[in-house]
Amino acid sequence: MSTNGLTKTDKMKQTIQLVKGDFTVSDASDIMMSLIDEKINFHQKQRLQKWEQNHENNLGEIEERIKQLEKEKTVIQTFMLNAKNYHNTIAINGILEISII
Repeated sequence: MSTNGLTKTDKMKQTIQLVKGDFTVSDASDIMMSLIDEKINFHQKQRLQKWEQNHENNLGEIEERIKQLEKEKTVIQTFMLNAKNYHNTIAINGILEISII
């Protein structure tokens, strides 16, 4: 079995620089909204799949996560509106950490 040069520790945890840079408020808003919208869509699909499998499934956890993401989306929208009044550049540093647990 080939490990492609990765150590066991490398296989257990990875860090990915998902977004990094300075953006206009408009571009930063588009990036952030797209990321959150994709995550909301993921959970909506997951909710539908679970419901199709069993109409009596408890979907509360998924529903709560969708609500949480929608609140975060509102927070970001407010932040971006305020940012337009003060600056025309937004710095984003989005790091994704993934681990095998």
